[in-house]
Amino acid sequence: MIDLTDSHAHIDDPSFDGDRDATFQRARDAGVRTVIVPAIHQASWPGIARLCEAHPEAHPAYGLHPMYLDQHRPEHVDDLVHWLNDHRAVAVGEIGLDFFLEDLDPGRQRDYFQQQLRIARDVDLPVIVHARRALDEVTSTLRRIGGLRGVVHSFSGSEQQAEQLWQLGFHIGIGGPVTYERAQRLRRIVATMPIDHLLLETDAPDQPGACHRGLRNEPAHVTEVLRIVAQLRGVTEDEIATRTTANARDLFRLA
Repeated sequence: MIDLTDSHAHIDDPSFDGDRDATFQRARDAGVRTVIVPAIHQASWPGIARLCEAHPEAHPAYGLHPMYLDQHRPEHVDDLVHWLNDHRAVAVGEIGLDFFLEDLDPGRQRDYFQQQLRIARDVDLPVIVHARRALDEVTSTLRRIGGLRGVVHSFSGSEQQAEQLWQLGFHIGIGGPVTYERAQRLRRIVATMPIDHLLLETDAPDQPGACHRGLRNEPAHVTEVLRIVAQLRGVTEDEIATRTTANARDLFRLA
């Protein structure tokens, strides 16, 4: 049976409170055997830990997301170090930069991002990176700090920007946007990119694919992404599932 990984799903989100167990079952029925669950702020960490204890297919990542800047405090960076020392984690994330929302202070974002990158390097964990209208700065920061591995999720940059990430050993996460026919640049990248740097994701409950536009996204819908990626590359869905799941297991050091 197909073995899929959703490398980015916020299944701790309140929109799943009424049917979270059923959501996991739909994912299993679709062949999704592994789900990476990134955090957004300090208050989300305990809930993610409990969720992943209850669902063995779910694996936690902890971090401070740039879009929730107003909820972060300087002491939360130290809290992250202690939390990672005391709790299992497969990554530091979701972290990054967001220059799309004008009310998010760039200086504070940079400070949190760089501190968390250094934490990830020190504890030898990959990073799950958000980079909206900030991809060049994110890439230069990753290069400058060095010693890092990870994934830039929901990649939306150019071929040249993707190549710079691959040169750093980073993966790119591809989700619902690739299922839309208008996403021609993204489709060109996915069609020809090195398969060893590709991860599939949903970003649930956000970014639903073309078949579920306007609806809540969920891990089972990664099959829609799989179908389009396989078509673009001219190979079977089984091959893409096998390779991308192997990539995820290697990056996140999953058994």
